[in-house]
Amino acid sequence: MTEEGLKGAARATEERLPRRDRILLPCVFFGTVILLGGGAELVARLVFTQSQTGIERCTVLNDATTGVRGIPNSVCFEKSPESANIEFNFNKCGHRAGMECGPKPAHVYRIVMTGSSLALGERVPQRESFAALLPTALSLKTGRSVELYNESMFWGYTHSVTLRFNDVLAARPDLILWILTPVDVERSFLVLPSPDEIGQWKSKSLSERIWLRLNSILASEAGKAAITDLLGRSRATLMLRHFLYQSQSLYVNAALAGLDNDAGFFRDPMSALWKEGLKQVDSDAATIGAQASNAGVPFAAVYVPNRAQSAMVSMGQWPTGIDPYKLDGQLRLIIESHGGKYIDLLPEFRAVPNPERFYFPVDGHPNPEGHALLTKLLAKELTSGVVPTLTVNKQMGMDAVGSR
Repeated sequence: MTEEGLKGAARATEERLPRRDRILLPCVFFGTVILLGGGAELVARLVFTQSQTGIERCTVLNDATTGVRGIPNSVCFEKSPESANIEFNFNKCGHRAGMECGPKPAHVYRIVMTGSSLALGERVPQRESFAALLPTALSLKTGRSVELYNESMFWGYTHSVTLRFNDVLAARPDLILWILTPVDVERSFLVLPSPDEIGQWKSKSLSERIWLRLNSILASEAGKAAITDLLGRSRATLMLRHFLYQSQSLYVNAALAGLDNDAGFFRDPMSALWKEGLKQVDSDAATIGAQASNAGVPFAAVYVPNRAQSAMVSMGQWPTGIDPYKLDGQLRLIIESHGGKYIDLLPEFRAVPNPERFYFPVDGHPNPEGHALLTKLLAKELTSGVVPTLTVNKQMGMDAVGSR
């Protein structure tokens, strides 16, 4: 049959369709798509459950003079889609330290740690966080009684650390341990979260959320970005990403394509956003370095890579124009220029097969196994001679070998 004949047959078929069917067929098609999508979303919401409230119940979120801080003697629970239901128990000083605040016990070497959500152990039970595990590991290696008091906080990015640094010094540390991640650089200048990033969003009903998102799409010129954000909040989308991101290659490709968290710090040269973030980190490190020096307390900064960065380093390959070590090198220069010790964990991930399995696939925080890995790496680096007072007692090591 000729092309003209085919077109004629199609027109004839169309003409034979009743008007009702011309309306019903598209409705059936779109209804099927909606039904399948709705079913996937329902299954995802049953499997990847999320609490309606969380850590915001235990924190002060509206004081720009201190940044986010914990409410003393408060307890709350939070479950993210990929984590268990996690308890947050804050002591009388408002810290998730796993111990009460107060004077340092005699003959104890006290580390006071500060940082943001990773250092807080936001997605894991406190007892399974590296803040809880590290003191025991250091005590075994050094033969000293080591205590770690954790003053890290949700949204405790670098400028927030400077706002509460007097509290760090008031805890009478023998060493200040500052945990840095890519997010701490990206959001270094931010002090308080926006309502859309905390419980105000989660506390709204589904209809309210849909209406807010529709308003956002209609009112914004960046409609595409708003739709992407809406899909990102879909539990079905999260479920799909959760399983797909367990493939190392798929995850790294997604991160580099910008489909996951912002990856501007991988670029060489870095994007303007990350350059500005580093300027703020430099300013904050100068403040911390000066205050620590005046108090006669050493401070060390530890860089913990994110999931995509650790995977690339382990793979040992990345595309042209990408450098997973660039941010790490910039932070070293900043910290050391202000008198701090820089503890670099990134090279250690070269010897860890598939290190991305130690992070939640979509959320990106380390999982409990990740905190155990960080404990091992930190104990090794802190006792390697970078911090003289924590250098491994060689005689103890020889005694341990002789006793086997």
